[in-house]
Amino acid sequence: MSFFIGMIIGISVGIGLIVAFAKYENIRSVRRSQLAKTVAAFARMTVQDSRKILPDEFYPPWVVFSQRQKLNWLNAHLDKIWPYVDEAASDLIRSKVEPVLEQYTPAIFSSMKFSKLTLGTVAPQFTGVCIIEEESGEKGITMELEMQWDGNPNIVLAINTRVGVALPVQVKNIGFTGVFRLIFKPLAEDFPGFGAVSYSLREKKKLDFTLKVVGGEISAIPGLSDAIEETIKDAIEDSITWPVRKIVSILPGDYSDLELKPVGTLDVKLVQGKELTNKDIVGKSDPFAVLFIRPLRSRTKTSKTISNQLNPIWNEHFEFVVEDASTQHLTVRVFDDEGVQPAELIGCALVALKDLEPGKVKDVWLKLVKDLEIQRDNKYRGQVHLELLYCPYGTESSFKNPFNPDFQLTTLEKAIRSGTDGTGDPNSGRTSPKKNVIVRGVLSVTVIAAENLPATDLNGKADPYVVLIMKKSEKKAKTRVLTKNLNPVWNQTFEFVVEDALHDMLIAEVWDHDTFGKDKMGRCIMTLTRVLLEGEFQDSFPLDGAKSGKLLLHLQWTPQLKFRDS
Repeated sequence: MSFFIGMIIGISVGIGLIVAFAKYENIRSVRRSQLAKTVAAFARMTVQDSRKILPDEFYPPWVVFSQRQKLNWLNAHLDKIWPYVDEAASDLIRSKVEPVLEQYTPAIFSSMKFSKLTLGTVAPQFTGVCIIEEESGEKGITMELEMQWDGNPNIVLAINTRVGVALPVQVKNIGFTGVFRLIFKPLAEDFPGFGAVSYSLREKKKLDFTLKVVGGEISAIPGLSDAIEETIKDAIEDSITWPVRKIVSILPGDYSDLELKPVGTLDVKLVQGKELTNKDIVGKSDPFAVLFIRPLRSRTKTSKTISNQLNPIWNEHFEFVVEDASTQHLTVRVFDDEGVQPAELIGCALVALKDLEPGKVKDVWLKLVKDLEIQRDNKYRGQVHLELLYCPYGTESSFKNPFNPDFQLTTLEKAIRSGTDGTGDPNSGRTSPKKNVIVRGVLSVTVIAAENLPATDLNGKADPYVVLIMKKSEKKAKTRVLTKNLNPVWNQTFEFVVEDALHDMLIAEVWDHDTFGKDKMGRCIMTLTRVLLEGEFQDSFPLDGAKSGKLLLHLQWTPQLKFRDS
């Protein structure tokens, strides 16, 4: 009997210990989670926040530091450990950057590798540090460090040319200022409190260096310096510049969600430029535009050149991959083509992607400036006209994309366009004659009226009429002339059969009729994007090239699909 009693007591005690241990582990886990959140909250505290909790007299002398003192302390310790950092960082740079250098090696070279790579004896200096509150949260901490480095590295590139000549090129006099972003994520219960750290060059403020052929002069080979410099900058851009980020695992786990992934596409229609600065002494500028989100050669788009024109009409469509809509920008640079000489910058502008509403076309006029970083020059350089549409992945079916030629097609029409039989089975073995779908339609334009037109005749009046032009087909229509009128009312409707509405434009010109000639009063240019989306709209358009005046138009689109055997 005592055996059974002892066994029951032992089992009871054992169960009790197990329950108590499980409960203790649960409490301990909750405390660890709360501790991690507390540590994260303290990490985001500023000096001002801490002084609200305790006055200065309660802090030891080493705690009450200004930000400058903290940076001096950090830089002093970095100087001490720099020889060890140099060795580790040199190996890391060699392993990470060399493959990218090979990827962007110019065609005139067969290979490009590091033959020597040390970062020298001068450590970089941290000049600023901050916690990014809007990027941080309960699951991670985002920190940015501003760094300046005027180093004395020993970097030699071993370059082999296609003709078998080896060129040792030294990279000297490096001057760098930039902002690095560190992301500690996810927060964890185990030491050191986070699972991985991601690092990236968030902003490159300055990057200068010189190139020298060891034992020779780099200028002796035309184009060599520019080719190497572009390759180095592309390698930096593609390997470490935001939104690219490198992930270092601290604790075991899957951190693939921290890797860079495309999140959507940006459709850009470069419509026109207006009142561009003339860079030519004889004649007018020959403008073309360069557009990019990331300044990589493979991702940069270039428009056609419009000769001898300060009000160019490009009407070109480009598509870009978006990787971080919250921080990336679309950059537009307009140049004057100088033929065999380097193109001359007319002006540049940018659009923050975070300002675009997904799925909605945004029509923007951007004022060109000389420099996007230091905007001290207030000289007027002209404007560029863009239509922008940001499409996040996974939302394409929830809205119309007017830049996609298939957006008006039914499922059957898309199947016919792709040359399938509509069964959805690519292995059915049955094929039908492949057809092209021509998405065309009828554009109805009603010229309603104009108001506040400028006076062109000696009597203070004008004899206006309107000429409508479809740019691609060059079809024209003209209203009647209304004499001695600055606020004419026409109410005339014209129809145009448009074969390619996505790439056509409507130009409305207002002229003054004279007995012995005619004077152009102004014009307005518009794409058909809006009427394709809305089907019908009425609006007033200011006249370009006129001191005053608006033109009131009503537009209506009737699609007509046409199939043609190929």
